[in-house]
Amino acid sequence: MIEEMKIWIVFTVFLAAACSQKTFDGDQVLRAHAKDNAQLDVLRELEAMEHLQVDFWRGPSRPNLPVDIRVPNAVLQQVKVFLESNSIDYSIMIEDVQELLDQEHQEIQSTTLRERITGSFSYSTYHTIEEINNFIDTLVAENPGLVSKIVIGRSYEGRPLNVLKFSTGANRPAFWIDTGIHSREWVTQASGLWFAKKIVTDYGRDASLTSTLNKIDILLEIVTNPDGYVYTHTRDRMWRKTRSPNSGSTCIGTDPNRNWDAGFGGAGSSSNPCSETYRGRAAHSEPEVKAIVDFVKSHGNIKGFVSIHSYSQMLLYPYGYTSAPAKDAAELVHSLYKLLVVIVRNQIVYEDMGILFLLLYYASGGTVDWTYNQGIKYSYTFELRDTGRYGFALPSNQIIPTAQETWLALTKLIEHTRDNPY
Repeated sequence: MIEEMKIWIVFTVFLAAACSQKTFDGDQVLRAHAKDNAQLDVLRELEAMEHLQVDFWRGPSRPNLPVDIRVPNAVLQQVKVFLESNSIDYSIMIEDVQELLDQEHQEIQSTTLRERITGSFSYSTYHTIEEINNFIDTLVAENPGLVSKIVIGRSYEGRPLNVLKFSTGANRPAFWIDTGIHSREWVTQASGLWFAKKIVTDYGRDASLTSTLNKIDILLEIVTNPDGYVYTHTRDRMWRKTRSPNSGSTCIGTDPNRNWDAGFGGAGSSSNPCSETYRGRAAHSEPEVKAIVDFVKSHGNIKGFVSIHSYSQMLLYPYGYTSAPAKDAAELVHSLYKLLVVIVRNQIVYEDMGILFLLLYYASGGTVDWTYNQGIKYSYTFELRDTGRYGFALPSNQIIPTAQETWLALTKLIEHTRDNPY
């Protein structure tokens, strides 16, 4: 009877959450292919048509590189006619977005029931922020000599910005990893949880990781945009930005990966508060960004920095806001090749790309451009699975494989940073 009551309570909580969520019934994700720059400009025009409320999952960048667009059901035919009238080829990548999200919800519900009954923690599901914060506190309590929690600030809505510090000594250089700066990219936060457990499990057992933590610290911020992450669980699964209000506009939020003081306000960011790439009123206006800025500056000895996103399966290095090459571009590319070898062994195809040079588009105000300009040579962005079949709704059975392959690559990069101090 007690177990049945537990199941009913959990089911009721999930049902209430589901009822308040924005739905995407009949929405499709179209994959468009621009043949030339003229067609890219047409797609950019489509992106700017606010009344259509289309959501570009992968924006226009270069000819023949896929452009993925979530199109609301109400304007689906209108958008298809627009593409066809401009001779832009497209295919249907996701037939019904809501069907994917319903499957995702059912998987989470099933796993959560098992966790509640057994008292276990699953790394193969998507967790709420409360569950993540409980995980963090438990990890710290169980590993007091290795792990500590640093609260580097508060989000706009007052949530703690928690950073896990894995360390075996004082006053050491550090390697930073953040996940979830774009809140809808759930596989990144889920991977961050797996990374944390992997570190405490392997220390003292794995020679390379043990050597690393005997020389440098690892810093891990699992939920970099907590307000947005909560919103994806409670109201809008496809929410990307922060949740701060914008003066003079009814549109909420800033893209925290356009809010850094690295070419702030330049190409590849928007001045429109309703845009998914809105840069914010000023550089570092978002408390979630400002907290990292202040921490990096006060620490003064961070040697590597990786900001983890999804999706596309790419490894990116500076710069995104200027055509000037990064002075360390040759070494950054060489380091990426080591990572690619590891990932390819896992039969997963990744591409290494300078944000600007090979993608041929600008992305101003980005995280790793700012960290690189602060003297953190090994600054990279990872774009995790997949290449578009599921996009931001990656099935939970791919969480652990994604985390595993990403950790193999991160390990190589951390080793390179450890062994090549500058």
